[in-house]
Amino acid sequence: MTGSNEWWRGAVTYQIYPRSFQDSNGDGIGDLKGITRRLDHVAELGVDAVWLSPIFTSPMADMGYDVSNYTDIDPIFGTLADFDAMVARAHELGLKVIIDQVLSHSSNQHPFFKESRSSRDNPKADWYVWAAPKPDGSPPNNWLAIFGGVAWQWEPRRRQYYLHNFLKEQPDFNFHNPEVQEWLLGTMRFWLERGVDGFRLDTANFYFHDKKLRDNPPFDNGTGVPPVNPAAMQIHNFQKNQPENIPFIEKLRALLDEYDDRAAVGEIGEQHFAIQLMSEYTTAKRLNMAYSFEMLSPRFSPTHFRGQIEEFFRLAPGGWPCWAFSNHDVIRHVTRWAQHGHDQDSLAKLAAALLLSLEGSICVYQGEELGQTETELKFEELTDPQGITFWPDDKGRDGCRTPMVWSAAEPYAGFSDAEHTWLPVRAPQRARAVNTQAGDPNSVLSFYKKMLALRRGREDLKTGKTRFLNVADPMLAFVRGERLLCLFNLSREEQTTEVPATDEVLVSSAARVDAGTVKLGPNGFLLAELAG
Repeated sequence: MTGSNEWWRGAVTYQIYPRSFQDSNGDGIGDLKGITRRLDHVAELGVDAVWLSPIFTSPMADMGYDVSNYTDIDPIFGTLADFDAMVARAHELGLKVIIDQVLSHSSNQHPFFKESRSSRDNPKADWYVWAAPKPDGSPPNNWLAIFGGVAWQWEPRRRQYYLHNFLKEQPDFNFHNPEVQEWLLGTMRFWLERGVDGFRLDTANFYFHDKKLRDNPPFDNGTGVPPVNPAAMQIHNFQKNQPENIPFIEKLRALLDEYDDRAAVGEIGEQHFAIQLMSEYTTAKRLNMAYSFEMLSPRFSPTHFRGQIEEFFRLAPGGWPCWAFSNHDVIRHVTRWAQHGHDQDSLAKLAAALLLSLEGSICVYQGEELGQTETELKFEELTDPQGITFWPDDKGRDGCRTPMVWSAAEPYAGFSDAEHTWLPVRAPQRARAVNTQAGDPNSVLSFYKKMLALRRGREDLKTGKTRFLNVADPMLAFVRGERLLCLFNLSREEQTTEVPATDEVLVSSAARVDAGTVKLGPNGFLLAELAG
């Protein structure tokens, strides 16, 4: 039976990066028992769900996004029993559990790939994307990999290339083979039966490739200078975003609908028309939600934020987005937008007020509730293949993945009692530990709790429509529902604007209201009821 409880609509999900949340066994790496221990912190924030980045068995070439067993837990994180205990505790606390599902590719250590690469006539021969070389021995087309180099790797046993959109250790499944689709859906059913409430679908627009293997067209960034990653020099029309993707997404949704109250949010990895794809993937019986990197970029302006929201709902009035400002793939937003901030705390609170006022569902990345900043790392400390390949212009993703800081005075800020942790804890991050903010009503942590309580208690903030007001940059103003005014100063200077008459001020910072005129200080904001 399909459930009618759309708990995900307008919900706030807290993303946990398991390697960095809490180490319970002293090996310097976070694990499931550690997550279970710290779930009280998550529940006390006032969020609705947790999303766990990959925890499946993996050689960790890409930190779990290269899966070698889709129905077991990697030993560094624990066991299936540990997972079950974590889910049970989350549910006791009223938290839904979403897990990361990497369907587009597996690890090259997966038994199916080992079989597939062994010959052209084995039972799994067509489960991955294989292609003959050109007459000169070069790859079959011009496709480039996201992590550098060509997207094809030679396999001498088959005398063919295989496709890898990311690392060569991450061969792509051949979704044109119906057996592959059914098997992958079966792995999802395994976790649904264990009680997970939904999935975050990694690279949800990468499942199918162009059968004709046509070359991608070039993309001119207008600068005349190649980017640090040459993959950005192509429009990846044929490598992903294929029309066959939609029927598979509908099949996936049908699986979810066999269970009560389950949901899926898809990651749309696209630099050219991401909002359009988000809208396509969330209409009708497709994904419940989708997100892209549009809100995870360096852009920080009223025009940008307004444009993303208006464009999404114009294209998909019946669809539903999921917005985030930080995650495990991008520079933390307090650092990314620092030039627009009066100070770190003011910027962190402004970002929280804005994010938690947006129409759609919301994702908060671990440490974001502390106003956490990006960690500066040395090259020899990196683990991320992206950073290792493109250093120093692109330092990779390790800087946003360093351990969660719980207690400023403890070794590794309470994350671990190991001699060394998988990534270091630096002083600027330690200074923002949970225990330094928990009792301070003016802290970023306290403000997140206040904003989350406001959103949880008001239906207009969760599902109310958005009506933008025309105010001058750098101010952003909109009304949620009928009467909730949301006003933000996205600059480091005081701004003044006229607004409709208000009654009750619900949340504010550096704001003064006087007879329809609002003065907002640097990074100031105001949420108030319009006069009835």
